[in-house]
Amino acid sequence: MDLRAEAPADKVETLVSADPSAALDDAQRALLDYARKLTLTPASCCREDIDALRAAGADDAMIHAAVQVAAYFNYINRVADGLGVEPESE
Repeated sequence: MDLRAEAPADKVETLVSADPSAALDDAQRALLDYARKLTLTPASCCREDIDALRAAGADDAMIHAAVQVAAYFNYINRVADGLGVEPESE
């Protein structure tokens, strides 16, 4: 599934760029930042981060989904790295 097909046409380029934050609302931007933190420095994540997400407009379902997706991708990438899996050619 190509999510770009579902994105507003005027935001596609920004969403697929290295920094998609300009195309996101406050809650989405906060969730993206938290996913980065969870990926790069997971031990630094704390209750205050969740409070900040809520203050930015994210509800519990959004927070839970973001954490699950980030955690899954981090997990599966570590499994692949640990087993020496090479990416498939397209």
